[in-house]
Amino acid sequence: MLSTADKQDIIRKTWQLQSVPEVPFLVEIGTFHAATSAFYGDDQAELDWNIAYHQQRSAVDDYGMPNLKPNLGIQIVAQAFGCACTPNDEADPWAKPLITDDNIQDVHTLAMPDVATSPVFARGYERLEYFQQRSALPLRLINVPSPLVTASLLWEYTSFIQATVLFPAEVHALLEKVTHVTIGYIQEQLRRIRNLHTMGHEMWYIPREVGVRVSDDTAVLLSPDLYRQFGVKYNSMISRALGGIVVHSCGDVQNVVAAMMEIEGLRGLDLTIPQNSRWDVIRDAAGGKTALNLRHFYWDHAQEVDLVAYTRKLIDCFGRRGVFIQTGAKTPEQAADLAGHLHTLLGR
Repeated sequence: MLSTADKQDIIRKTWQLQSVPEVPFLVEIGTFHAATSAFYGDDQAELDWNIAYHQQRSAVDDYGMPNLKPNLGIQIVAQAFGCACTPNDEADPWAKPLITDDNIQDVHTLAMPDVATSPVFARGYERLEYFQQRSALPLRLINVPSPLVTASLLWEYTSFIQATVLFPAEVHALLEKVTHVTIGYIQEQLRRIRNLHTMGHEMWYIPREVGVRVSDDTAVLLSPDLYRQFGVKYNSMISRALGGIVVHSCGDVQNVVAAMMEIEGLRGLDLTIPQNSRWDVIRDAAGGKTALNLRHFYWDHAQEVDLVAYTRKLIDCFGRRGVFIQTGAKTPEQAADLAGHLHTLLGR
């Protein structure tokens, strides 16, 4: 297996669109780990899950490195603004919106939480410190939603999407507040984390100089012009503050991928690729211009597929420069076997 330093070097060069001896890849194990009821309020349970997970991965020869995910849910910034949140057994806590069709003007008086003293953020910092005192493993950031995602949780979802057309001034007012708080929240985490693994809340190593990874799933519901107004502008603000940005979006990005390329300091796109029907549109807009993490976990496919053959199709379409592959298997044994086949395909 490659050393941690060698993995980091190859990954860093891939973010920089340099040639590397092998396309870096991750093979994760099992289903998505969310901030469900069993983990949301229990720091030790979350720490135990992380340690057990990387013990399972010890025989998987890929570009992953043991680290800790201090997961508290994608709703955390909306929650800090005052959204009531309900933990559940299926996904991240559900957020109840503060803004609906009945009180749209309240966005102008909505108070911004203090990133250092907000009880919600303070709870997150407590989890960071709990992990740091009990493990030497490096940390990821706590969940980092894009401004659009947070705004769509603060504002009832359908109403929010309609408001991008009907009430643009109010949407901008909300996004300005959310963006400033998000930047401060990230910076406060960086101030507190003593051993950082990645500038994001997912597994890929993202060094500080690349910038921060945000989840921007709401993007796929917007037209290109609306995304330029409400996505590009505020993601660019984050990018300027953090030295770059990597944007993740689930869903089919074909309508907004060209607009995403206009984000200032964009260093990568992280896409759930089976959900995208036009790989050629993504390739033509972004291929070779920014790094591409092409995600396809086994559960992303409508039916069971050969993950190696599917990865080969991705490489045939997108090439090897600036490309990451992120996939997964149900068991540690399957993950180790898949990693061996991917080495043969991707370079080693």
